[in-house]
Amino acid sequence: MSSPAAAPSTQVPTRDSLDPRYTWDLTSIFPSWEAWEAAFAKLDAGIEAYKNYEGTLAQGAGQLLQSLKDRDALDQLSYRVWYYPALQYDEDQRNNTINAKRQRVQLLFAKWQQAMSWFQPELLKLPLDTVREWLAGSPDLALYRFAIEEVFRLQAHVLNEQGEKLLSLSGRLGGVPKDSYAALSTADAKFPTITLSSGESVEVSYGQYRKLLATCRSQADRKLAYESLYDTYLGNINTYATLYNGVMQGEWFEARARGYQTTLDAALFGNAIPTSVVENLIREAKNGVAPFRRYHQLRKRVLGLSDYYVCDAFVPLVDSEEKYQYDEVLDWIVEAVKPLGADYQARVRRAFAGRWIDVYENQGKRSGAYSAPVYGANPYMLLNYNDTLDAVFTLAHELGHSMHTLLSQEAQPFVYSGYTIFVAEVPSTLNEALLLELMLARATTREERAVLLQHAIDNIVGTFYNQVLFADFELEAHRLVETDQPITSETLSAIYSRLLGEYWGDALSSDTRAQYTWARIPHFFQSPYYVYQYATCFASTAKIMEEISGASDATRAAAVTRYLDLLRSGGSDHPMTLLKRAGVDLAQPDTVRAVVAQLDDLVTRLEAELG
Repeated sequence: MSSPAAAPSTQVPTRDSLDPRYTWDLTSIFPSWEAWEAAFAKLDAGIEAYKNYEGTLAQGAGQLLQSLKDRDALDQLSYRVWYYPALQYDEDQRNNTINAKRQRVQLLFAKWQQAMSWFQPELLKLPLDTVREWLAGSPDLALYRFAIEEVFRLQAHVLNEQGEKLLSLSGRLGGVPKDSYAALSTADAKFPTITLSSGESVEVSYGQYRKLLATCRSQADRKLAYESLYDTYLGNINTYATLYNGVMQGEWFEARARGYQTTLDAALFGNAIPTSVVENLIREAKNGVAPFRRYHQLRKRVLGLSDYYVCDAFVPLVDSEEKYQYDEVLDWIVEAVKPLGADYQARVRRAFAGRWIDVYENQGKRSGAYSAPVYGANPYMLLNYNDTLDAVFTLAHELGHSMHTLLSQEAQPFVYSGYTIFVAEVPSTLNEALLLELMLARATTREERAVLLQHAIDNIVGTFYNQVLFADFELEAHRLVETDQPITSETLSAIYSRLLGEYWGDALSSDTRAQYTWARIPHFFQSPYYVYQYATCFASTAKIMEEISGASDATRAAAVTRYLDLLRSGGSDHPMTLLKRAGVDLAQPDTVRAVVAQLDDLVTRLEAELG
């Protein structure tokens, strides 16, 4: 199924040493920095001109429609103006010249927020019945019906003009702790170099760290890498706590300013998601930790370990020297998504052939992976591909996001082309599930099946249980802020330590460093109240996969149609409504419990394969 192992590369390459075929081509955004500067100036001028609409919305349907069209045009341009420097900055976050351009865009966006601060208060001064008459009388304006109705639904949490302007001015402050976290954890990070038991020296960057945990058979080597990386965070743990406190205080400030009872209410209200969804998710996951613990206890036995730490949770249970070369796996992914149709496959091929993907790690490059939805160009994917099985599935995952972006932007007008985070992880995890099915079907040995079953289990562990634990931590930390409790590194670490016990139980050995894991989770700092959606999306994916794998051709075809319609729907309705149309109801506890049952079955199968 894969190529023989190649000699491992232990040095992180420089950017200019990479083959251009494995770097993204950003010319679909702008052909040059000169073109970017011209667009920046155009956006700046457009923002200034947009102020002329202030005080004119009551003139009638035509004026409201034109203001919305011009707003959309500026928003479309802003995607390209932002992503051109932002993506290049992520190529090497030590590049202060490009970072300065990125910061110029951030300042321009703050200006755009200020220029728009009057819009919603002025719209809300119009009688809703009058606006509905305008919508009924103008097909072009009716396009914006859902968006306009949403403004009125959110009216209770929109401030007057002066209040909205004040909040827009605070936007420049809100990004400071997030950018500071990125600088501290990446740009200014001094990653240690360790010597493995083989005598090999390795720089423990984030990308190399994940590779070491997934490939080192020696627990001592894994533990050394783990302790070395965590110590880089521990050395600045009080700074990380201060930054996280800044993030949460900003969330709580805006929640109170807009009249929400909690930060969770504020985070969910915009998408009309009841807070009970998160609370039920946490409760049902905690009630279903038995197979999660059983899996880790199985791992401890199979690996022959007297102590089991978090750094032992990633190494394969079956010895495998296989490496998954990037060029080799592209055809697998195309074949895996065949159930979704030839058009979907063709889009995947375009992504591979069009240099939409920045594949390998280089010095200074942002860690992790993402898909950037660049409107007016094409989606771009950042990877740190390292030839592991995990990297293969990460590629499939990010492609799911990119296909969602393509389908949504093709089917929806700009105003609805963006999709909510609540739905975003469904296509990514479904792509992974389809790839897993293909690889399991092609597996010819017990060892191959065991490796893939472990990956499927690890996917549930990482996407469901770990993310729910993160969401649990995040909710508790925010509640401390909401009740005026002090936030220190000791406070945050105590919460995380207790939750480790509640989820992992006695499957995890005592370890003083694990409690500091919160400091290295970028989502806590960059995207508060994001992580729970990995778990809800995973549950949604399980339900959709069940339908796509139906007994009859008609059942499968109908399920695929509903699923692709979900991707094409973008943000044209509330996410819970869109998911229900696709056959998923996350208000039902059984949806969450199905994931627990799925894990229990997979662990049983893995036990059988391991004899």
